[in-house]
Amino acid sequence: MKVWLILLSAIAIAAAVAEAQSLEGCPNKCGDVEIPYPFGVGQQRGTSRNCFLEKSFSLTCEDSTLFAGINILVSTISLQGSLEIAMFVSRNCFNESGIEVEDRTAFLTISAFTISSTANKFITIGCDTYSKLIATNNYQTSVTGCITQCDAIPDSHNRQKCSGIGCCQVDIPLGMRNITLESFSFDAHSRVLDFNNCSYAFVAKQGWFNFSLDHLYHFPFDKTPFIVDWTVSNVTCKIAKTRSDYACTSNTYCADSIDGFGYNCRCNPGFEGNPYHPDGCRDIDECQESTHTCLSQANCRNTFGSFECFCPPDFSGNGTLAARCEAPFSKNPLTPVLAGTSAGFLAIIVGMSWLYLVYQKRKLIKLKHRFFSQNGGYILQQQLSVKETQTAKIFTAEELKKATNNYDDSLIIGKGGFGTVYKGHLTDNTIVAIKKSKVVDQSQIEQFINEVVVLSQINHRNVVKLLGCCLETEVPLLVYEFVNNGTVYDYIHNKTNNSNITWETRLRIAAEAAGALTYLHSAASIPIIHRDVKTSNILLDETYTAKVSDFGASRLVPLDETGQLATIVTGTLGYLDPEYMQTNQLTVKSDVYSFGVVLAELLTGKKALSFDRSEEERNLAMHFLSYLNRGHLFEIVEVGLVNEENKQRIHDVGVLAARCMRIKGEERPSMKEVAMELEGIIRMKRKHPWVKENVNLKESEALLCEISDSNENEDSSSSHSNTELDSTTDHVLINLNDDKHRYWE
Repeated sequence: MKVWLILLSAIAIAAAVAEAQSLEGCPNKCGDVEIPYPFGVGQQRGTSRNCFLEKSFSLTCEDSTLFAGINILVSTISLQGSLEIAMFVSRNCFNESGIEVEDRTAFLTISAFTISSTANKFITIGCDTYSKLIATNNYQTSVTGCITQCDAIPDSHNRQKCSGIGCCQVDIPLGMRNITLESFSFDAHSRVLDFNNCSYAFVAKQGWFNFSLDHLYHFPFDKTPFIVDWTVSNVTCKIAKTRSDYACTSNTYCADSIDGFGYNCRCNPGFEGNPYHPDGCRDIDECQESTHTCLSQANCRNTFGSFECFCPPDFSGNGTLAARCEAPFSKNPLTPVLAGTSAGFLAIIVGMSWLYLVYQKRKLIKLKHRFFSQNGGYILQQQLSVKETQTAKIFTAEELKKATNNYDDSLIIGKGGFGTVYKGHLTDNTIVAIKKSKVVDQSQIEQFINEVVVLSQINHRNVVKLLGCCLETEVPLLVYEFVNNGTVYDYIHNKTNNSNITWETRLRIAAEAAGALTYLHSAASIPIIHRDVKTSNILLDETYTAKVSDFGASRLVPLDETGQLATIVTGTLGYLDPEYMQTNQLTVKSDVYSFGVVLAELLTGKKALSFDRSEEERNLAMHFLSYLNRGHLFEIVEVGLVNEENKQRIHDVGVLAARCMRIKGEERPSMKEVAMELEGIIRMKRKHPWVKENVNLKESEALLCEISDSNENEDSSSSHSNTELDSTTDHVLINLNDDKHRYWE
């Protein structure tokens, strides 16, 4: 029963507050719009007294729609001194003959309303247009305006925003009231009639209007919503307080408007309600409404317009959440009990903490053993035990954690799609690179272990050596030798280092990387497909010797298979073999394609894929082959690389890159052939490695034509134009037939 009484009381209070928004006997709402006093509609029931404070606050309600003045639609009224209304758009239109067919001027003449200078914009639309916003106050006129002219439809950068072309907008000065909106045309829209025959001007609240190109053809709105500030009277608070019609009631204060025209009423702090209503503002019970800062409601005492916190007798403090209340310790009979209890509790905590630490340590040891087994540690130990020499070391998690200072972010030397690489210092002062992978496929653990064993046996001067791994973590960690001079990518694309990489050095790096891939493909105990060949995976030591790295995506090719592996497509965009992307069949020729992109990158100094370049230049492979096919190779080669001495060799490397990037993998050379040709180009001065000393340039080009003619014959529907776009792979197919193989233009 008590609960019901409390609920009924709360409902009655809420109803009283709602009712107090308007005068007794006056409409409280029109449709969904609340009508708080000093605004009102008509007169109080049974009396001749107005429901509004003064004439400017008189409203009418027709068919549940609220209006101010004659036809000003009102959608929201705020006692904070604002009003949302709708006002007509000013139009000035012409027909094809240049005759004015519509000229509408919009007005707002309620003196109590000022256009909000912070909540609105004055907007003008048209391509032969200027407009005015005119305000009149005490016989003084002020004008602001906007001009927009354009001889053609705005371009794509200006079609969806009001930026000044086709649409302009300006801030509204302070104190604009009794306003008039006018729109005009400079030349009757004669130059833009085919897409814009009208000028429009209007005021709209910020965020409501979004310009569209369609608005030049037809503006669909007759009215636009905007915010006005309203004030009582036209005098200051100081003068108003001396007059009998002072609008602020009990428990309120007066606030002058910011433009000096009239005033508004506000509830005093600690009060709420309608400051214009005869009942005034009522006290807020902060203790009941939980808006206090006391320790609890029991420690809160409501006062008129505020509250105070207190503590029970004999307790220290002020009862607030900050200071709280404290009982006198010496007088507390529970003190000895609390002291003994605290000591016992402390002993229990210490004991439990020790047990917990022991438990956590054992749990960590078990977890390491589980991860070690789960990651194939015992399989790896077994395989290493049958080797004559220890090829890979199994590191503990503690060793690598100590080596990387608990994987400190400052020791990160690289991040990629397969994980993060840290620089580490082992206890014997060996500097290593520790790769922390992101994920591992548990179904491929045995294959992973086999790859670790095989990779650790690789001993090639141009391949980063795998020193060992750690299997005590959820995802295995791989430990490589540390190469300290950055990547080829850094030196090509970091302009501060660009001058250090000459053409001769680039050619040598390419030959060394090709030799390393040749070793992986054919000389290793089990062929290895790298699957992510790119310049950022070719490291450089202090002598700029290339070392191929990052075997996170590599795959072993079983000796009893044909050299093809069906896999999920993995690699880096821009370097990916299009045939591999289309068929999911991975071969050693996939690495050849990626290496062709690396050669193009070394020649041009451009990134393999860059969204900063235009669409036709975005993909380096397509862009490079297009230039080579048109005979403009040296136009795409990086500035400063070409000279008379190396021109022939650059040309030959460009052709080799094109052969590597052939669409069909079977038509690409092997990495062994690529490596041999690069070594031959290094040794030659100005001749191709596959021709004799007396073979002239035209004979060499004829050989290139024969190589590329196979591209034309591979598909009977192929086009015979200079460049062709494969619809599946988006790659340019090179045709070097007839007289289209000019490389020296």
